[in-house]
Amino acid sequence: MFFQRKSWLRDEFDEKLINGLNQYKMNWQQQKQLLEKSFDPSEEVICETKIAEAKYFFMLKEAKHRNIRLNR
Repeated sequence: MFFQRKSWLRDEFDEKLINGLNQYKMNWQQQKQLLEKSFDPSEEVICETKIAEAKYFFMLKEAKHRNIRLNR
């Protein structure tokens, strides 16, 4: 009984991790496109892009650590 609960919680948090990973990926891509399209980007835009990239790669590393597979 205890192991079923643990499996259920793991599945729930894995799903949240996948959703968060997709959101951070879209955010990073949007920031990257904004940076590429801007003629003279400010330091703030550059920092936001680097932060978005770091968040995405952190979530990606966590997904790899948990052995999460995305079904496509």
